Amino acid sequence: MDTPRFRDPQIRIQDFADEPILVLCPRCADRASVTASRLTCPACGLVRENPLPDFHAWNRPIDPFFHEPLWLRADCRGGNTLWAFHESHLDLIERFVAAKLRERGLGDSPGMTLVARLPSWMTAAKNRDEVLRAITKLRATLS
Repeated sequence: MDTPRFRDPQIRIQDFADEPILVLCPRCADRASVTASRLTCPACGLVRENPLPDFHAWNRPIDPFFHEPLWLRADCRGGNTLWAFHESHLDLIERFVAAKLRERGLGDSPGMTLVARLPSWMTAAKNRDEVLRAITKLRATLS
């Protein structure tokens, strides 16, 4: 029997901002995207520039630049919110949660990586099935 294994890739949450972050459009509530300099919505044509500077928005279910609610967010496990910036972020969380064997990295600051900072309710084995179901629901909103 092959046990799913996860090795921490030493990625920090800020590394995921290189790819457009999926958000709820403030105008039409459809899926929009945010980069460090622009918010765009293909559904209604909204374009906003000049994001708000806030270095404390990285670990909340909003984008760190314009502070819009994330598209990929779901209530999970007793009032907690599961969230991801985009599909790549969701993939990393899913691989970590699904793994029965999780190996921490040995980089410069191993406690500062994204997976090292995941909340305990999300990483607890007893919550694995519920978290994976929530991830499946979120993934369905991407198609």
